[in-house]
Amino acid sequence: MAKTIQLDKYLGEVLEERYNPLIKRLELVIRLGHPGEGTPSRGLLRIALSKHYSKPVEQVIIRSLETEYGVQVSRVEAHVYDDASSVKLFEPEYIIKRNDESLQKVQQQG
Repeated sequence: MAKTIQLDKYLGEVLEERYNPLIKRLELVIRLGHPGEGTPSRGLLRIALSKHYSKPVEQVIIRSLETEYGVQVSRVEAHVYDDASSVKLFEPEYIIKRNDESLQKVQQQG
């Protein structure tokens, strides 16, 4: 049975939660429901995951965020690193840039 997780106002279930000791990161696959709304932003999810796992937002990366057509459910793949220096070592530059831009938009709105 999957573990439920509350991310801000969204309720989801953790389909996979695996710690990678070589890279020192937690690898997550989450099925996230967002009824009555569009797909949540990467920045919002990064903030929510950082609060849930008690890590700085810089150590949380959303690898992919895909919403099923016609259903208000998204599949989120995220990595939560033990230290910020590992993020730059293992994540592609375009993923880091995509995550940072989304985070800046959320911080400007809030």
